[in-house]
Amino acid sequence: MPKAPQKKRNSAGKAGPYAHAAAKTNAANSIFRMNTDIGQHVLKNPGVAQAIVDKADLKQSDVVLEVGPGSGNLTVKILEKAKKVVAVELDPRMAAEVTKRVQGTPEQKRLEVLLGDVIKTDLPYFDVCISNTPYQISSPLTFKLLATTPAPRVCILMFQREFAMRLFAKPGDKLYSRLSVNAQMWAKIDHIMKVGKNNFKPPPAVESSVVRIVPKVPRPDISYDEWDGLLRVAFVRKNKTLRSSFLGTSSVLNMLESNYTTWCAQNDIPVEVGPEEDGEDEVMGDDQEDADLDELMDVDDDEIPDFFKEKHDPASQAVKTKPSKKRGKVAKLVREKISEQECVMKATF
Repeated sequence: MPKAPQKKRNSAGKAGPYAHAAAKTNAANSIFRMNTDIGQHVLKNPGVAQAIVDKADLKQSDVVLEVGPGSGNLTVKILEKAKKVVAVELDPRMAAEVTKRVQGTPEQKRLEVLLGDVIKTDLPYFDVCISNTPYQISSPLTFKLLATTPAPRVCILMFQREFAMRLFAKPGDKLYSRLSVNAQMWAKIDHIMKVGKNNFKPPPAVESSVVRIVPKVPRPDISYDEWDGLLRVAFVRKNKTLRSSFLGTSSVLNMLESNYTTWCAQNDIPVEVGPEEDGEDEVMGDDQEDADLDELMDVDDDEIPDFFKEKHDPASQAVKTKPSKKRGKVAKLVREKISEQECVMKATF
């Protein structure tokens, strides 16, 4: 029996099971979707990438740390000038991509890819750091680099523009903050260039800037806990004088009195500790003011990572009370000295 003629299937107009995904991939012109939640914005402009590498003044003997290499656009340009690149990448897909980028080339042996979170990773020795930094780790990465021993010679880092401007802000600038003072205490920071959002794929929501960070060698010989504690008080409120910041709460004044008394004892300086002769009863301690201070001092904690923060003072956990006592001579002397320092700083700036 002859077979009935069958209609030929027109497969040309019918999509296969992977057609939608392929079309989506081709439309995005990418091998995979970028995860912008972890700051994946690949620098696609080769001119900008070359300018960043040039600003590092690399030597042929340099080992370069690159954070977030992405698809390797910066990596290959660094390898042209440096001895070795250590690239730290969080995304396994990106790590595979940058490895594939140099596979089968002489540069393959000079690239080491570390998979993981750069903030939690024990980094090997490096001379220079170059990074198109994921914006979510801008502050932790900055202070991790400043805490690295031995200190890198220079760091060329791409940041969100506002964060970058806060890093190199000067006294009197609108963005001058505790972050500015902290970073500039440990390094010399310069602005190199602005980078528009269209130089990335996919474009971020904000503009970017590149900064040069040169750590100070030797590092300042100070106690970071005490230094950061001072800044927390000084920057607790904007548009407030130092005198108001230091004398606005009893907890700060009591601390200054105690420190001054200790310093005088260590240096054999006599100091009268009795009450003022004409002093009136003063309520030492304002619960609301101290509570406001504690709250405001924690506003920008995310700027400084845990390994750079001071430990919480157990004394600050104590229940605050309102003891009534005579205003002491030491308190008066401390107030006078703070006023003198305020006048000096006004004359300086």
